[in-house]
Formats: sequence, C-alpha cells, structure tokens
Amino acid sequence: MSLIWGGASNPDVNQAIAAFVASHINGCERGWEHFTTLGMVEHERLVAGVVFHNYAPEAGVIELSSASTSKRWLTRPMLRAMFGYPFDQIGCQMVVLRVSERNTVMAEIAQRFGFTANRIPRLRGRDEAEILFTFTDDEWRNHAVNRR
Repeated sequence: MSLIWGGASNPDVNQAIAAFVASHINGCERGWEHFTTLGMVEHERLVAGVVFHNYAPEAGVIELSSASTSKRWLTRPMLRAMFGYPFDQIGCQMVVLRVSERNTVMAEIAQRFGFTANRIPRLRGRDEAEILFTFTDDEWRNHAVNRR
C-alpha cells in the first residue's frame, strides 16, 4: 500500500479522494469547500482517504473525515501522515472528528486510539446525536505510534 496526497498542488487527486470519502459517509453528500486530502492506494485502487477540512488557524484546530474499504488502512505510515500533517506541518494543537452515534465501529476506533468523546444530542438531526472526538498535539506526541 502507498500513500498519496491531494491538495492545491494535485487538485484532481484531491477531488477524487474527497469524493471517495464523502461517498462512504452518510450525510456527507455535499462534501467540503476547502480541504486537503491524503489517500491510501492498494493495487492502483484507492482504499482509504482522509479529508482535512474546517481549518481554523487562529485556534490551531482542524477537522478530519475519513473512510476506508480496507481494514488494513490504519498502518503506522498512514497514522504518522494523518497526524503529522495537522500537528507538524501546519501547527495545529487539536484535531476533531465528527462521528454519528450510529457509527459504532468508528467511535470504537477513535476511543481505542485515545480521542476524547463529547456526545452532542441532535447535532445530526432531531433523532441522531453526533460525537465530537478531540485529540491534541500533546496526546499525539505521547502516543504509542511515535515510540520506537
């Protein structure tokens, strides 16, 4: 598997990864306006993508949205790229994931990884809560992925 970056320097790849991610997240049909993407390719097929969006440089916060068709996508190189971009390259102090309360698989992954969960009732509509998961640069730097 190999990693590919979208972004302003690679707009076609950026759009393709964003479309892939949006197509795998319920309620994400509108996509995003300003974003950078990271993808994972296996046998010349996109199998996972991360969209970095809603960047607030004044607060040092960015949102991540991700999707995959492979259970093997969360490799050490992918995790280092996924968190290296916000924390090391653009200087964020926190990343945020927004996850439907119904997406129990992603919620479990985020909690096992070390994200802090904040459940907001009705944030996805009258009958659906959303969990805002937060993860700070300090938590990232102390994470097991970064230990040799």
